[in-house]
Amino acid sequence: MSGRIFQNVVLQIKEATDRVLGVIDAEGNVISCSDLGLIGAKWPEYVGDINRAEGAVVCVDGKSFRALGGWGSRFDYAVFAMGEDEVSRSVCAMSVVSLNAAKNYYEEKHDRGSFIKNIISDNIMLSDIYMRAKELHVTPDVARGVFLVRQLEDSDTGLLEIVQTLFPDRQSDFVLNVGENDVALIRQLGDGLVEKEIQRVATMLEDELRGVEGRVVIGIGTVATHLRDLAKSYKEAQIAIEVGKVFDTEKCVINYENLGIGRLIYQLPTTLCEMFLLEVFKK
Repeated sequence: MSGRIFQNVVLQIKEATDRVLGVIDAEGNVISCSDLGLIGAKWPEYVGDINRAEGAVVCVDGKSFRALGGWGSRFDYAVFAMGEDEVSRSVCAMSVVSLNAAKNYYEEKHDRGSFIKNIISDNIMLSDIYMRAKELHVTPDVARGVFLVRQLEDSDTGLLEIVQTLFPDRQSDFVLNVGENDVALIRQLGDGLVEKEIQRVATMLEDELRGVEGRVVIGIGTVATHLRDLAKSYKEAQIAIEVGKVFDTEKCVINYENLGIGRLIYQLPTTLCEMFLLEVFKK
């Protein structure tokens, strides 16, 4: 995301306060600031405190910080204001509102990753998919595989970074942080044998993630032949993981298309399953 977007807002807020304020990224780099001399400064020592604050204002070394809204448990950007008093904390908290609005507007207009996130989360109208795809130069009607990588225990393992390293082509592939322990990979499959490509990608992920701390499972949805099918495929990948917890507890890779009778049982109402158990096994 362009630091210029944040800088424009920061300079406007500067007119209403005597506090120095700015924005840092997830690595602790100052990317915008009302004191131009601080732009480019590196503050990695504050990243951990901001993450642990979970969206609240945190004061460290004479500075007040608050993370902007994001998808995962780790922040992407955070606002800071010089000072630890009530005024600095208030300036920091109020600045978050304006900077969040600027961030969301920019992402909706220019960020391809946010566009794909909105699709898989059913947060965009079908008619808007075509228009936004054209604006962002995203090919709508190409086969894509949807993989959901989930870490079953809390860990500091950087799943997002690992998957991004495996699939660095951001023009055709999308690696998205979609939850505290979830990473989605939307992989363009091309015109070849899509089933073989899906298996190849799954094997790559499994081999790379085998040695990480905590158990990791990979759910795979059916092939999405159009952008509008991504939400359905993503839900299938989620279901694959949930069904795998019951029927394939030892598997690391679970494909929705191979769930068999487990998929049918999962889709039955709980009350119907309970009636069956009572009928067959009595008490």
